[in-house]
Amino acid sequence: MSEQNLAGPVVVIGAGPVGLAAAAHLAERGIDFLVLESGSGVAAAIQEWRHVKLFSPWRYDLDSAARRLLEQAGGWTEPELGTLPTGGELIDSYLEPLTKTPALSGRIRYGAEVVAITRVGFDRIRTDGRERAPFLIRLADGTELLASAVIDAAGTWRHPNVLGGSGIPARGEAVAAGNIAHALPDVLGRDRERFAGRRTAVLGAGHSASTTLLELGELAGDVPGTEVLWVVRGADQARTYGGGEADELPARGALGTRLKKLVRSGQVTLVSGFRTEELAPTADGQVELIAGDQRIVVDTVVNSTGFRPDHDMVSELRLDLDPILGSTRALAPLIDPNEHSCGTVPPHGVDELTHPEPGYYAIGAKSYGRAPTFLLATGYEQARSVVAALAGDWTAARDVQLDLPETGVCSSNLTVIGSAATKQSSCCS
Repeated sequence: MSEQNLAGPVVVIGAGPVGLAAAAHLAERGIDFLVLESGSGVAAAIQEWRHVKLFSPWRYDLDSAARRLLEQAGGWTEPELGTLPTGGELIDSYLEPLTKTPALSGRIRYGAEVVAITRVGFDRIRTDGRERAPFLIRLADGTELLASAVIDAAGTWRHPNVLGGSGIPARGEAVAAGNIAHALPDVLGRDRERFAGRRTAVLGAGHSASTTLLELGELAGDVPGTEVLWVVRGADQARTYGGGEADELPARGALGTRLKKLVRSGQVTLVSGFRTEELAPTADGQVELIAGDQRIVVDTVVNSTGFRPDHDMVSELRLDLDPILGSTRALAPLIDPNEHSCGTVPPHGVDELTHPEPGYYAIGAKSYGRAPTFLLATGYEQARSVVAALAGDWTAARDVQLDLPETGVCSSNLTVIGSAATKQSSCCS
């Protein structure tokens, strides 16, 4: 590596699509690397929503370097680029085969949860000689590793936003944890019994909320007694209903249209202007949501309020974070959800992802902080640019190109949509 001559490989955190894209580019550049994945297998977060269908077709879901490695290894059949994969198909037909290519085989360590990253011998305050010290990475089991650089593609899936309407947990939220479901439950499959014949409130105004509402609406049509409430903080749902026929991804554009019909038909009851202050378990096992004088009693609350990055594990590194989004300060105005949708985020790369801590880069969904405008294609270009910079190829690093479909809106970190069938769809991972 021409940029750094430090002990240890480049460590990539996360074996999801963007982390493996970074690994593929590192392999092509001949840079030593190691991928750390907290789960027991590749793309552990996506495994939890493998039933979901992406609304981005395959042509937006494949990284260029990863595709080349798969083609060179042989035995891989490229999927039909115009079709929409499920999360499971993304793993089975792309990511899992990628991990078995000669370039990546043996370079991924599973069950390796990173809990802290710092510099050997340096806390955040010390400066002199800092850039020459290798990174020290500590795992949950106490193991410590050295790294010459860190590409953090850990994502945000494990860190959902809280239900409290003021950004902190609602009173009683921890006590009511048993009544709260993570975003994107498998309503029509694995989790059907939890929702069939019961009363469910879906909190959130993003596409993940919309997908769950669509599936619950279908379940309500099949199972008497199934009630569905859509609970939102705002009063205008135009952003959630999205771009309709103007969206270049038809599956994504259809989401708002279908959801609007469910609300108008009464199959989904919209409760707007509800900022959750408290959750109170009831004697019969339900939970009451409280916002001022408003009360809602349900069996399950689906938290579809979005996600936030975990910066605790890098608290001893020198990061320049935007005070609002939690992305790098330079990236924030390019991804601000008040100004941009998924498809209008401008091209960006290593320059916008650089922190005052040389050699540390957050890419993928984590790089966006709380902004919900992330797409896989964006993450792949981030990975390519950052790896080119680590290789000292600044011409390639700064030649950032990004081809994204126009969109209606993206309102959560995991933007999803129902297809014409009963499956869900998502633009990102």
